[in-house]
Amino acid sequence: MSESREKLCKNFLPAADSPPVDWIVAEGLTDYAYACQRMEDWAARIADGSESEKVWLVEHPPLYTAGTSAKPQDLLTKNLPVFDAGRGGQYTYHGPGQRVAYVLLDLSRRRRDVRAFVGALEAWLIAALALFNVQGFTREDRVGVWTPRADKPPGPDGESAEDKIAAIGVRLRRWVSFHGVSINVEPDLRHFSGIVPCGIFQSHLGVTSLVDLGQLVTMPEVDIALRQAFEPIFGATRTASGADS
Repeated sequence: MSESREKLCKNFLPAADSPPVDWIVAEGLTDYAYACQRMEDWAARIADGSESEKVWLVEHPPLYTAGTSAKPQDLLTKNLPVFDAGRGGQYTYHGPGQRVAYVLLDLSRRRRDVRAFVGALEAWLIAALALFNVQGFTREDRVGVWTPRADKPPGPDGESAEDKIAAIGVRLRRWVSFHGVSINVEPDLRHFSGIVPCGIFQSHLGVTSLVDLGQLVTMPEVDIALRQAFEPIFGATRTASGADS
């Protein structure tokens, strides 16, 4: 991450009188279409001031989603359902073993600065990965969070091999965010071969997961790390009930 982006994302704290962010962990697999509708409803109520900000942690059945910059040629197979996500970014895969964190925050209570917000999301993911001794970083010409792979062949011009371990794709309406981030814990990485993930096709750039890197962690352990890393950047959280609350 560049120095300027580090300065932008040191924190993204709310106004002093704001309530804690609801922290919701969904059980089982969450239907993607249902998740999108639930986020739409929540975002509208958060913008009206009738609902608390939320982080909603889910896992989805295997599927591909297309962001607003997705290119048709980057979908290499139709073996899984494909959804138009409406978020920023290109194609990505969601499925069991991947923690998706939908982030519904009111930037009017924080800062109306989209670049700083994305930088804060990156900083959050990097801090969570560090709790498992995994180095994460960003690249100015790529989206998401990456990690070095010294065990893999370099690129054709000697570039170091790097794998993507976490993705970011957000949308804002009335300055309320929805969609969010995902971190690969132990998904079936073979499904990423059905797309050009986030438009990245270079031979020395791939996709990895915590388990692929040798970190034998569970989803609850990742959830604890995400919450621990979230609060210094975005503020206090409180455990809340499920998505029908």
